[in-house]
Amino acid sequence: MEKHIALTESMYYILLSVMEPNHGYGIIQKTLELTKGRIELGAGTLYGAINSLVDKGWIQLYSEDKLSRKKKQYIITEEGKQILGQEIERLQELLENGRMMGF
Repeated sequence: MEKHIALTESMYYILLSVMEPNHGYGIIQKTLELTKGRIELGAGTLYGAINSLVDKGWIQLYSEDKLSRKKKQYIITEEGKQILGQEIERLQELLENGRMMGF
């Protein structure tokens, strides 16, 4: 497993959004909800990141409705959970160090 990877915000929110099975539009909506509208994933960004995350083995296809392009659902893998946990620890360290320095 790769170690100490700084995730892009898109990758971070996609991983969070597939803690339960979710499809592309659902991932976009969950990211909007979590970021209070700050991040709106475009289709190109989303599907490029999904393909990358699948290739890395951090998410996997959960189910697919052959009649609808929109019905591919993805779910995080155990390795993806480990990567996400490492990223949360890294972000926590950044936050703690900033606060320690008076911010």
